[in-house]
Amino acid sequence: MQHGFRTRYLHLLSTPAPSSIFWCRSCCQRPLILQTKVSSALNVRIHRVDLQSEIIYPRNFPPDARTNVPRPSQFGISDFEELFIPTPDGESLSAFLIRANKQHARNVTVLMFHGNAGNIGYRLPIAKMLENELRCNVLMLQYRGYGLSSGNPNEKGLMIDAQTGLDYIRQRHDLRSTRVVVYGQSIGGAVAVGLAARNQKQGDIAGIVLENTFTSLKKLIPTSVVRKSRNRALTFAQCLPPCQISGSFVPSDMAH
Repeated sequence: MQHGFRTRYLHLLSTPAPSSIFWCRSCCQRPLILQTKVSSALNVRIHRVDLQSEIIYPRNFPPDARTNVPRPSQFGISDFEELFIPTPDGESLSAFLIRANKQHARNVTVLMFHGNAGNIGYRLPIAKMLENELRCNVLMLQYRGYGLSSGNPNEKGLMIDAQTGLDYIRQRHDLRSTRVVVYGQSIGGAVAVGLAARNQKQGDIAGIVLENTFTSLKKLIPTSVVRKSRNRALTFAQCLPPCQISGSFVPSDMAH
């Protein structure tokens, strides 16, 4: 009887039901209200995943970060383009291309990956310094789900976005002959390292700049939170990996 009940229960988990009440013939026609419990469990799981995503990718902070993206002109930058770059999986990435003064420009394009909150507009003072002081072109790419970009952020998506930005530089006639320096801020550091690791053979990435990044996402969880949770805080089913690359991009002790 217990085996039959378990089989029915597992079947109900995978089969949509028209009603919230199920009848178990082996239990004297007594109704089993299972769908409500299953739905509650699924809702809790979905809520937990959403909460996890909001913690890793707080794209709605500040509250107007998805709609109010400062523009380069607000920071005295005159030579720029506002772009929407399509990704292979159908998203559209908002971006700024800031061009250095042609008379004094270096043959360098900085591919800039921002931190996990806000949008690219908040990083324009950094881009202005790279353009003015270091005389570099700057491509500021906005991840999916951030600012005016479409979609929702996740680990796989950010990797696609990063590759899309690099491929855009490679394909654009006025940028493809420049040396590429990948700049990663906070979570963008993991994105930058992952991109460099996957493109070492091409040889067009001349360097990496990491600002306030981390060696692994797990180490960002406060110890007190880990101790209090049975599941070691949130179950980061998808989290950006440690710096798993070889060669001279980062010291070997950062790969753990």
